Amino acid sequence: MNKYKKKKCGITGSKGVLGSEIIKSKKFKFIKFKGDITKKKEVNEWVKSNSFDLMIHLAAIVPVKKVIQEYNKAKKVNYIGTKNLINSIIKYETGLKWFFFASSSHVYNFNKSKIKETKKTSPISKYGQTKVLAENYIIKKMKNKKDINFCIGRIFSFFSNNQSNDYLVPSLKDKILQSKSKLIILNNLNQYRDFIKIEKIIKIIFFFYDKNYSGIIN
Repeated sequence: MNKYKKKKCGITGSKGVLGSEIIKSKKFKFIKFKGDITKKKEVNEWVKSNSFDLMIHLAAIVPVKKVIQEYNKAKKVNYIGTKNLINSIIKYETGLKWFFFASSSHVYNFNKSKIKETKKTSPISKYGQTKVLAENYIIKKMKNKKDINFCIGRIFSFFSNNQSNDYLVPSLKDKILQSKSKLIILNNLNQYRDFIKIEKIIKIIFFFYDKNYSGIIN
């Protein structure tokens, strides 16, 4: 029997690759945000009309190329959207005990050494910039909310069969399938990357919830 079945989990970004897989887990009673995260009124209405035990905030524009092309839109979604959500939680939500924010390794300036959570943030991309802004706002506003534990998960690289070619593993797969040559040329390989299956990322998020983990984790 699922002991969490009655726990109400608010989730943003439920239509994304990670969000849709989390929903499939049926671990909680999921309450999806179906509005526009950049519109304060819609966020307020959702938070005010529901009672949550936990919340998983995934709504974001992620592909790096897309963020570069539409930076203002990405900043509105990734940062202003997060700001709207945090403000609504502080104003209306009294039952929430745990908040998870999906951040990214892009908040760091990559090098050849292993990256610790204590490493100073220095965004490697415009996408990373939007995530740092969101992280800083969460920390600033939630650090004094003793009744809510917040977890910032800096996700590095995961892969799923449902990802588009905007992501590395699917794009490599497509290159291999489309190439008439036996030679595949890759650029910018001066960094270490580890890739985790999406199912494992989800298990890790649930593990942090089970532990009521609070803080920043890579």
